Amino acid sequence: MVSSKYAESGSARVRRDLRDNHGREVSRCLIQDIADAVAAVALVKEEAWSYHLPKLETPPTTVALSLDGTCALMCEDGWRETMVGTISFYDAAGQRQHTIYLAATPEYGKATFLGRLEAEVFHVKATYPQAHYAGIADGAKGNWEFLERHTDTQVVDFWHAAEYLGKAAAVLYRGQPATRQSWTEASCHTLKHEPGGAATVLKQLKSLAKVRPWAKDDEDVQRAITYFTNQSAAGRMNYAARVAKNEPIGSGVTEAACKVIVKQRLCGSGMKWKESGAAAVLSLRCLNHTTGRWDQFWSKIDRWGFPVAA
Repeated sequence: MVSSKYAESGSARVRRDLRDNHGREVSRCLIQDIADAVAAVALVKEEAWSYHLPKLETPPTTVALSLDGTCALMCEDGWRETMVGTISFYDAAGQRQHTIYLAATPEYGKATFLGRLEAEVFHVKATYPQAHYAGIADGAKGNWEFLERHTDTQVVDFWHAAEYLGKAAAVLYRGQPATRQSWTEASCHTLKHEPGGAATVLKQLKSLAKVRPWAKDDEDVQRAITYFTNQSAAGRMNYAARVAKNEPIGSGVTEAACKVIVKQRLCGSGMKWKESGAAAVLSLRCLNHTTGRWDQFWSKIDRWGFPVAA
């Protein structure tokens, strides 16, 4: 109970909660020590313990693998990237059935995090070998290198592509808000629903930039052109085919995880973290937010006993 509460709130708030709602007067140090002890077991047993996937009403048709990063303020290194990964299961209608969350403290090279994510992927593939595996990310090169090894198709997040279009449209149609909005909506529809939509939109971007002198060398316009050129050439913008099969085309689940798993807990006002403290909190939060894992973790503790597990 203490470790679960600490995963969600700082020690001062947990102390107040225990006092006001449970009649337990304990120190902040004890709360942190308990949470650190539980998290230490979770971290040590990550490789040895596997968790059962939930029983789904129907086997997933698509499994989406996605990863992203967000920043946390560390005591010694300042702002550093914290990695977040998700493995989401979708049925034939495109409804999300379950999501596995992973997160890791900032580290150079990201090797440990990617190793953990890879182990989860192997476990899922062994359970659902017939599913279609799709990789979704926002465009960072390092993400694609990992996703290409473990997924059948890769898709660049649709909303990132739409954001590039919106910024370019603000330049191309400056002083024409109604026309800008209309063009952006029409382009997004083309991109999402028409075969070859990315090539069509890219052609329009290049054509509009040529006939508008103020837009030709604008940074936002050129970024959009470069982004669409690179991602469409790599085959990551075939949204119409993905939509027709009810497959996900956005990494919203992972971006939400960045906010919920990392930002809400590690990035409060004035917060700075040591590596060990951040690792402990993220480990507990991922167990707590992945449906079923918190109970499975404690059932293993009950089976072997905390001293043996530790």
